[in-house]
Amino acid sequence: MSNNFAIDISVWTKKAKGKIDKVVREIVLDVANSLIELSPVGNPDLWESKAPKGYVGGRFAANWQYGNNVIGFPEGDLPDIDATGNASRERIEKALPKEAAGLVHLLVNNLPYALRLEDGWSSQAPRGMVQLTVIMYQDKARKIAERERGA
Repeated sequence: MSNNFAIDISVWTKKAKGKIDKVVREIVLDVANSLIELSPVGNPDLWESKAPKGYVGGRFAANWQYGNNVIGFPEGDLPDIDATGNASRERIEKALPKEAAGLVHLLVNNLPYALRLEDGWSSQAPRGMVQLTVIMYQDKARKIAERERGA
């Protein structure tokens, strides 16, 4: 009898871990999506000074990078341009492990002007990206977890 009990607990544990991994992945991807969506994409029409010749906006959105306490903190910046944010989303989703529970997840933007944008430097993001995402996702994360608990 005790052997059957151990097997039953093992099945339940695997199922619970799978749900937790799913919830953590969904939250990390939602947070990444929010950061990318809220990221200003350079629009020279809104600038006081003239844009450099050949300028194309989207470098900031392209520089959201993912790391975790296993693979490490993303360093440096990327040369990419991604005005839609789609390439950034795909890159982050591919880097996010399937077994996401229990890890510390990092979403960073290492461009030298990232802090200025967070502090309201752009009229497209006057309240930044990170602060707004933190406020929005505290409640959303709770709702996602509750939904999965009931499933």
